[in-house]
Amino acid sequence: MKQPAPGTAAASILLLLLKVTVSSIGASSPRLFQHTASKSKNYLTKEEFWFNQTIDHFSPYDRRQFGQRYYEYLDNFRLPDGPIFLKICGESACDGIVNDYLGVLAKKFGAALVSLEHRYYGKSSPFKSLTTKNLRYLSSKQALFDLASFRHYYQESLNVKLNRSNMDNPWFVFGVSYAGALSAWFRIKFPHLTCGSLASSAVVLAVYNFTEFDKQIGESAGPECKSVLQEITHLVDQRLGANDKALRTLFGAAEEAYATYVKEYYIKGLGVSVETYDQQHLKETALTSDSDRLWWFQVCTEVAYFQVAPSNDSIRSTKVDTRYHLDLCKNVFGESIYPDVSATNLCYGGTRIGGSKIIFTNGSQDPWRHASKQTSSPEMPSYIMKCHNCGHGTDMRGCPQSPLLPEGDSKNCSSPDAVNKVRQHIIEHIDLWLSQCQSSGRNFM
Repeated sequence: MKQPAPGTAAASILLLLLKVTVSSIGASSPRLFQHTASKSKNYLTKEEFWFNQTIDHFSPYDRRQFGQRYYEYLDNFRLPDGPIFLKICGESACDGIVNDYLGVLAKKFGAALVSLEHRYYGKSSPFKSLTTKNLRYLSSKQALFDLASFRHYYQESLNVKLNRSNMDNPWFVFGVSYAGALSAWFRIKFPHLTCGSLASSAVVLAVYNFTEFDKQIGESAGPECKSVLQEITHLVDQRLGANDKALRTLFGAAEEAYATYVKEYYIKGLGVSVETYDQQHLKETALTSDSDRLWWFQVCTEVAYFQVAPSNDSIRSTKVDTRYHLDLCKNVFGESIYPDVSATNLCYGGTRIGGSKIIFTNGSQDPWRHASKQTSSPEMPSYIMKCHNCGHGTDMRGCPQSPLLPEGDSKNCSSPDAVNKVRQHIIEHIDLWLSQCQSSGRNFM
């Protein structure tokens, strides 16, 4: 394993400790949501399809295109006028359509399932290297137009197959976490292209210093566990000050119980690397299946979510501060890189998002919910699942958060009724909004 860049060793190890804790309650960091399904039974399909996508949707002169990967699952599709459920892939490789609760919904509504890989991630890269210059087309705004272009392409392709023209199936959009935010944003930017959206654990608010994240971790962990975590952080801080090289070595050895837990459960079990925080690793521009550099670019340009220690009673070390994150952004991507969260929130509205027919769902123990819309309104209902292991994307994924359970089974949640109640609300809204769409003969509402 490569060592962190000079001056970042302390923060890297301390961030890893926090990441382990966050993972255990159903969220992930710094990437918000990652596919954990690895066995074929956890996928409805892994058959790849491709279409040509525009690299820059905002240039009237640039006609370049790239191949973008997508998937379709038609086993439950009610021909010819059944709905089409578009599942948005987020900040990781999209290797198929995961067999989560959306598959249950597709069966209930007779829907086709389609899923588009996010530009740059996985196999959908416009360039052969990920230099900062080449990453300039990686943004949520470009991704939203990708979805709109794909929606048009897929509908036209379906019409050709069915030997018809100028017909529109009712579309409904789904996403979890960052993809959940894209789902909400897609509805407000392209209301004529979808009957509604489900924004699960949707981080619609870009946040510069995200202190609420750690506050929720402490609350979810409980007083006793929180105290232990704070003590671990304190001891690691002390040891880093005395001999940071020896401490880094410790997390490659087997002498300390917590180090063993990190290696066996988190690194081996979840397949996550400590290199997530290694600046030398993040500077690598070769195309790989690893998307750490890509998500950090979005963090450093659009959304920040800098997880810094609250002013008091924090479980996170004060070494993990705003300067650490800003230095990472500049060291990895260049001096001019800075997260313009004000522009992002101005564009989309943050938690004051203006739109209609968007369902927001959050788990009560999810630290990311503080960047989501938690206040309900008639046209944008918001539901919070209350149970001690209701974390990130529980309504779609079930419990526990890892490993992924096929069909998003809720029986392992501490309060299955809380999850199932929210799922019933989701079904009712989808049913209503699809019927309104179909009665009007168009998606625009």
